[in-house]
Amino acid sequence: MKSVIVSLADQRLDLFEDGHLEATYPVSTSRHGAGETRGSYRTPRGRHVIRAKIGTGAAPGTVFVGRRPTGEIYSPALAEEFPGRDWILTRILWLSGCEPGFNRLGDVDTMRRFVYIHGTPDTTDMRTPGSIGCIRMRNADLIELFDRVPAGTPVTIIEAAEAPS
Repeated sequence: MKSVIVSLADQRLDLFEDGHLEATYPVSTSRHGAGETRGSYRTPRGRHVIRAKIGTGAAPGTVFVGRRPTGEIYSPALAEEFPGRDWILTRILWLSGCEPGFNRLGDVDTMRRFVYIHGTPDTTDMRTPGSIGCIRMRNADLIELFDRVPAGTPVTIIEAAEAPS
């Protein structure tokens, strides 16, 4: 069975198959740190699952707004035209919390907070927190991960690295 662990301290996503490490990717999580509350713009901790996979077959750099492709492909010119846009590119792995009262339901619901693992411009500094809650990945890495994990894959977001359970 596949599983994912995201370490906030290490800005790293590890993909496991039956407890064996298959791949490691650099990521960028929230610049505001860890937290579960709606409106905090923090990356939620704890046990999650990939609830939905969005963007199958989309071109690398496809721009998404509201989980729908806009018809745009990211470019430096597009970035210049929309300097304040929070770029969600290429693919979306939409996360849902599994721990009622901590990251599921009410004001701490990860899915209702629209927390994703998603692509970002290639110029984004990986391994440095910079998002507003999501987990950003390089587009090529995200495509690889997207193709390797099914919906329902467990994703655990931790403060510091630890062994998989």
